[in-house]
Amino acid sequence: MSLTHCNVHFSQQPDKVAYISTALLKSLKLSGAKSIRLRLGKDQIPATVKPIQKAGRHLYLTSGLRNAIRVPKSGSIYLRNLDGDVQLGPLIGVLSDATSSTTRPFGSRTGFIKQLLKEGSKKSYIFAFTPRDINWQNDTINGYFLSSSGEFTRKLVPLPDVIYNRLPSRRSDFSPAINQLRERFSRKRIPFFNWSFFNKSDIYHLLENNPEVNRYVPESYMNPSSERIRGMLERHQFAYYKPSSGSLGKGIYRLSYVPKQGYYVRYRKKNSNVLLRFASFNSMLRMLHSNKGQTLKGYVIQQGIQLIEIDNCPIDFRFHMHKDGNNQWVVVGIGAKKAGRGSVTTHIKNGGSLMTPEQALGRVFGDRAGEVLQRAKNVAVTLAEAIEYHHQHLLGEIGFDLGIDQDEKVWMFEANSKPGRSIFQHPSLRAEGKASVEHILDHCLYLSKFRRKEEL
Repeated sequence: MSLTHCNVHFSQQPDKVAYISTALLKSLKLSGAKSIRLRLGKDQIPATVKPIQKAGRHLYLTSGLRNAIRVPKSGSIYLRNLDGDVQLGPLIGVLSDATSSTTRPFGSRTGFIKQLLKEGSKKSYIFAFTPRDINWQNDTINGYFLSSSGEFTRKLVPLPDVIYNRLPSRRSDFSPAINQLRERFSRKRIPFFNWSFFNKSDIYHLLENNPEVNRYVPESYMNPSSERIRGMLERHQFAYYKPSSGSLGKGIYRLSYVPKQGYYVRYRKKNSNVLLRFASFNSMLRMLHSNKGQTLKGYVIQQGIQLIEIDNCPIDFRFHMHKDGNNQWVVVGIGAKKAGRGSVTTHIKNGGSLMTPEQALGRVFGDRAGEVLQRAKNVAVTLAEAIEYHHQHLLGEIGFDLGIDQDEKVWMFEANSKPGRSIFQHPSLRAEGKASVEHILDHCLYLSKFRRKEEL
């Protein structure tokens, strides 16, 4: 396979001819070729080759070719020669869902998707789409492209070379329709990452038989019995009781046991923090039952960890992980989250505040901050590699909520396959936010096999 970069131009001629500069023919190792099969995404068409004398690497596509495989635009793009098949691309699809707005069709995700499309258009054909935009009979997608003026424009294209999944809703992500959609793309051998949201209990289960990484996971149990909850509180003094499929800190209870005083429950209700005291374990359990039902199904009980603190408020860390263009896990961004007073979690919406890891660890460990941070980065990479090894589908991005206890041990509380991007709003983490986008695009190039040799 030969891979090169070229400039694509459009011609108004109706025939199906590819006019190729001699320099590009040489780069593609096609000198002397009379015909090729031209490919874009999952579509292809035979084309006659005619060399042209023009300096540089140029490809002129007649309207007959361009319309047949629906090349979305002219300009700079990659080409690769696959035994006489010349593929333009890559053609990258970003899967999300849409609103009725014409200016913000992807709701709160519109800004991020625009950023992806703007950066991605420099090295690929990239578009966003929703499940409704797919025509399975014709194997086409009516995608959202970004124009040079920054506006969305709709264009019909073939099925893409790779798909980045950013469906935002757990309900839709696990629906029969989306499961069928994923399987259809899989049968067509289109790389699809990230497959779906993680379930907390599934991740704990994936790691429980891997002693190298399970030591970083607090003791956790799915659908705990009342005896299990009581035992956890007696062993650890406090524990977190949280929904297995939850996010953003919703529905989390912090349970505490203080001998001779009783049991305490802390949780978030609407926009305020609630603290309740119970004289007995059974009275605390009755409150949980009244809120969450008699069976306590769909919840995880997790060992509480005495985290490092700033101003008597615990801090934890969001590690934003990516696969890079060489298919290796790397830490791209880290946000340190300080809990608000009386809050169950460190989530910003619950009164928490965001710092850089250097700011937070510097206040706790002084000149040893760099050493502690590097150790946490190593753990994050180890965890990502282990989850990927045990996971049956493609992963390219993971968000970890990690904590460091007062003995400097690193713990993993959460793993998210579609992490939020709020940490990148911090003024000191905007460069990391841009790097995150670049890593997504580079991994798309890797999965679609559009990587230049010097980049491998």
